[in-house]
Order: sequence, then structure tokens, then C-alpha cells
Amino acid sequence: MFKLIEERKSINLMPRKVFFTSGAGSHEDALISFELALRDAGIEKFNIVNVSSIFPPNCEIIDRNEGLKELSPGQVVFCVMAKFTSNKEGKTIYASIGVALPSDSKLNGYITEYQGYCEEEEDVGRYAEEKASYMLKTAFGVNPARTFNITKKARVEKNTTVLAAAVFII
Repeated sequence: MFKLIEERKSINLMPRKVFFTSGAGSHEDALISFELALRDAGIEKFNIVNVSSIFPPNCEIIDRNEGLKELSPGQVVFCVMAKFTSNKEGKTIYASIGVALPSDSKLNGYITEYQGYCEEEEDVGRYAEEKASYMLKTAFGVNPARTFNITKKARVEKNTTVLAAAVFII
């Protein structure tokens, strides 16, 4: 009698790099407006998997164009994404990613996603940064060494979608 041994292999999905992007799109159809927002952000060619809001330890922030060169059409790509779609014409909508990073790169940072309606002059990106900072402070008891955000706003026409994303490269 032969004993079957199942070999279990683990795959390390720890991101090495990340880039940030945003986009907006409008169309009669809500799904198409989302596709147009993805195109505006440059990430429409990927199979996107949304993940929660941890900025990985030792993850290098790179430029969007540099990041896109490392990805292939059809590739499964993990990202933290804020997105919002509305058909309330004349309203202003936003999607924002806030980031808080510790000075010790061996610790993880935090990413927050916020989206909704806003006033045109409202600093919704700053709010996203403050909430990411709060999560970092309460997790490790340290103030962030750096905070920033990427935010996209748009005035609604037809169906309008805005998105902001942190796109990870494994």
C-alpha cells in the first residue's frame, strides 16, 4: 500500500511595490462609467482584486508609469480601492485613498478608503489621511513619519464614477 503525501506549498503574496492612481468616467450606463474611470486611472487591463487597508512593511512606492510597466494585461492585481458612482447630476463626488506610514519600514502602515458626495472645495483627501494616521497611532503608538492622499473628484453627468487606488505589485 502506498501512502500519498500531500505537499503543501505556500505562495508569498507580499507586495514589493505599490503605486497610486485615480480616475473618473461618465456614461449613460453605470458599468461603462466604471470602465471609463479604470481607463482614466490606467488600470482597466487587469483583473482587480480588492484587499483591505494594510500598507505592507518594506513596500516601495513607485511612480504610476513605472508600476504599469511591471504589469501585464489580464494579470490578477491586488489593490485597495475607493470608488463611487452616482447619477445625481450636478453633485460633486469623490473617491480618496489616505496613507499613513511609520518611520520604521519594518512596521506596516495604513491605507483608508473614503468615497461619497462632497462640496467642490472640501478637502476630503485630508480626512482620509487623518483616519489612516489614527489607525497607525492606535495600532503601534507611533505618529506617522509621512501621510499623503490621492483623491479624485468629479461633477456628476449621467452616471459618473470616480476611483482612487493603491495598486500592489507582488
